Amino acid sequence: MLWVLDIVVIGSHQHGPVDWLPLVTGPVALALVIVPAPRLSTEWRAGISAASSTAVTLGTYLTGSDLPHWGLLETACMLVLLVRICRNVRRPGIVLVLATALGASIIDEPLRTGGTGITLTYPFLLTFTVGGAVGTGCYLRTLDARRRRTISAVRLAERIQLARELHDFVAHHVTGIIAQAHAADVIHESAPHQVGPILTNIAEAGQRTMDSMRRLISVLREDGEQGAVECPEAPYAALAKLVSAFGAQGDGSSAQLEVTGVARSTTLPPEVGGAVYRVVQEALTNVRRHAPGTKATVRVQRTRGDLLRVDVYNGGPERRVSRPMGGRGGYGLIGLRERAEAVGGSLTAGPADDGGWWLIAHFPVLADALPPDTEKSAAAASRRQAGRHAKRPRTRNPGPTCWESG
Repeated sequence: MLWVLDIVVIGSHQHGPVDWLPLVTGPVALALVIVPAPRLSTEWRAGISAASSTAVTLGTYLTGSDLPHWGLLETACMLVLLVRICRNVRRPGIVLVLATALGASIIDEPLRTGGTGITLTYPFLLTFTVGGAVGTGCYLRTLDARRRRTISAVRLAERIQLARELHDFVAHHVTGIIAQAHAADVIHESAPHQVGPILTNIAEAGQRTMDSMRRLISVLREDGEQGAVECPEAPYAALAKLVSAFGAQGDGSSAQLEVTGVARSTTLPPEVGGAVYRVVQEALTNVRRHAPGTKATVRVQRTRGDLLRVDVYNGGPERRVSRPMGGRGGYGLIGLRERAEAVGGSLTAGPADDGGWWLIAHFPVLADALPPDTEKSAAAASRRQAGRHAKRPRTRNPGPTCWESG
């Protein structure tokens, strides 16, 4: 529309050889804003736009080639670049230089039309427009920084919580090792034939402890005000209680738990069992907050590659929820993904085709599945498994059923 307005204004005047120049500089500036070019950074786009605009302004002003109109499309595109510079460029010195260059170029553009009194009024008005663009960019920059800090805090809190839980698991295993070692010391003379099985149990407990320790050292250990979430010793029984409690709240919501026989017979490392429980717990909480009155299905099954797959699905809400129950933080899914990856798993979530929501998580199920030097590669393998076996959620931004909540 701005380009059409430029055409109308310029077309209503007598045409000189350079009168149509704004109709060229406008689309060029628009291309710098919208054309994707990964190698052309925002800094380069802003620099090119400022340099070309300044060159046109100086050329017309110094040669006396007054234009009938300076070009609104070019001005608007340069304002967009100014907002991007103030928002996205990290180095303050670069921001200052480019913002000054763009702002000066925008303010000077009306000089292309000559030096009349009304023409000199436009730079004064554009000064406030440039100030508004700078303020908008700085405000968005502050919001982005605040979001990054919040995400970091959520990840740190999840790691601290997981570290506490793993500390309890390790302490439990070590206590058992010490007790069995004392027993072996007592009976090694009176019943030497019983020492062998005890040593075998000690070795197995030590291996489980090492598995937990390798994960423990990958997360942060820090004191906090909130206690750790207790990991159930029998995760499937705990999941059944969780699902039953979800449907007993009287708000019309219901849930169904499906655990395959192979999955039920699988022994989970304690930290994985805790992660599975936490994922389902948070998923059902978000169903109640964002899609109250719907039915949720929790399915647990064993997949290839020594992975346990957990699916949580709910249909679309019967009524639109303008504001999630209990507020909306926007970071719960980040914490769940952090927890899943900390134990060598993966987690994806997204909207389903029928308006509902899918959450799919994969976890390693063997305690010895993560040797010390392959822990990262195992996590990557689990993500590849998730991509092959999971129904891929669509990646469009969800509506009010979004689960990225605290």
